[in-house]
Amino acid sequence: MKKRTKIIGVVILFIAVACFSIYYYLGRLNNENKALVSKSKSEIQKGGYTKFSEFQTFPNGLIYSETTMNKLSHIVDSLNLKFKKCTPRTNFDSEFQTMGYLVLLEKRKVKQAKRDMENQIPMEDFIKKYPKAKIKKEVLILKGTYINNQNKEVVYIEHVNLYNYNSFSIDSEEKKFNDKDLQNKWLFRYNKKDNYSGEWIEAFYFPNQFTSKKLPQKYAQMMGYSNCLIDPDAAIYKKELNDSLEVFPKNWMTLSQKDKLVLLDRLRSTKIVAFCGMDSRPREQAIRIALVAAETANWEVFLMAHLNIMNDRFDRNIDNGLAQRSRATYIKELEDLNINVTDLLFGILFRVRNPAENQYFGNIGRVGRALSETKNQHEVEQRMLSIISDPTLDDYNRVLFYDLFLNYNWHIKDKKINKSNEAKLAVVYGKLPNYLKEELIYKESNDDF
Repeated sequence: MKKRTKIIGVVILFIAVACFSIYYYLGRLNNENKALVSKSKSEIQKGGYTKFSEFQTFPNGLIYSETTMNKLSHIVDSLNLKFKKCTPRTNFDSEFQTMGYLVLLEKRKVKQAKRDMENQIPMEDFIKKYPKAKIKKEVLILKGTYINNQNKEVVYIEHVNLYNYNSFSIDSEEKKFNDKDLQNKWLFRYNKKDNYSGEWIEAFYFPNQFTSKKLPQKYAQMMGYSNCLIDPDAAIYKKELNDSLEVFPKNWMTLSQKDKLVLLDRLRSTKIVAFCGMDSRPREQAIRIALVAAETANWEVFLMAHLNIMNDRFDRNIDNGLAQRSRATYIKELEDLNINVTDLLFGILFRVRNPAENQYFGNIGRVGRALSETKNQHEVEQRMLSIISDPTLDDYNRVLFYDLFLNYNWHIKDKKINKSNEAKLAVVYGKLPNYLKEELIYKESNDDF
C-alpha cells in the first residue's frame, strides 16, 4: 500500500507541475487575451477591473454593465408574465432509497463470507458467524440509473455519505437489475489479495425494499419555477462544435446586432475543456457567452451560462482546491434582476428519479457558497431549515439540504452568525430520522467505517 501511495504522489506532483506549465503556456501571458471582455473608450472611463477579481466589473459592482442589466430586466419582466401562464411539470418522484446495512470483512474468512453472501445468508446468522466484520446497521442507500460512455444504461446502488469521497457503490449493466427484488438480499464486491492490498469483501444487505415517494407540491413548484426560467430544451453549446474562436474581439460591444448574433453562434460552437483547475479558459468562455447572450436578448443561453459559472460546471481533466476557492459565484447579478433567486436555486438542487429531459441540476457546494452571499440571509436560512425538518420530504433530499446548510454556513464570515446557525441546525437535526443522525456526524476516517 505504501509503495502505491508513493507512486500516486509522484504522479500527482508531475500532473500539478505540468498543469501550471500548460496554464501559463495557454495564454496567461498573451496580452490579447488578458481581458475577458474588451470595452469601448467610454466604458473604460466609466468602469474597470476590480483588483483581484476574477472577471471585469462595472461601476454597479457587477460583471454586467448597467445597460446590460437593464436589457436583462426587460427580458425578466416578460418572463414573469410568461411564468404566470407557464404550466411546468410538478409530478416528480424521489430517488429510490432504503435503509440498509454496510458490511466490510478483511483478511480472514473472506472467501467463506463470499460463499455465504452468494447463498444469501440471513444477516443475523452472518453477524454471529463473522464477529470480526465491520458493520453499519443503518445507512441510507440509493438506487438509480445513468448512461455510461458506451451509451448503455447502468444501474447504481450507492451509500449516501456526506463526508467521504470513497462511499461504497455497486454498478451493473444487468437489464433487470433495476427492478430486481433486493429485500433480504446481499450485493457485494470482492477483492483478491495482490501486491497492493489484502483480501477483502464489502457488501450491502437490504432488510427492506427500495421505495420512492412523490415530491411534495411546494418543492415540485420550485423545480417547475426553475424549469420555466431555464428552458430544459435550451443548450449553451451547439450540437456540432465546428468552430474555434481563438481571440475574443476587442470591439465586440460596438458590433451590430447581426454581428453580435454571429459572434454568439461562434462562441457557442467553441467548447473548451480545461487541462486543470488553474486553466480558467472554460469560465472565461462562459462569461463571454453570457455577456453576448445578454446583449442579444438570448435569455436561455445567458442564464444557463451564468448558472454554469455559479455552479462551476465545466469539464476539466483535473482540478484542485486552491483553484476552486478563487472562483466566485456571482449571485448578486441574479438578485438584481426581478426573479425569485431562492426558488430558482433551490429548484435546481432537489434530486428526483424522473426529471424533465435535460433538467438543470446545481452543485450543493457551489450553491451553498453562493447563498452565503445573498442579501436575503434570514429567509434563505429559514427555508433551508424548514426543508431539512420536513417529514413529508424523502430522506435523501433532506440530507442534501442539510449538506447545503453546512456549505452555506461554512462560507459565512461572521463567527457569531456561524455559531447561531450551528444551534439552529442542531434543532432540526433532532427532527431527522434516527438512522440518519449517525450518518450526519462527521468522523475523521479513511473509509466508510
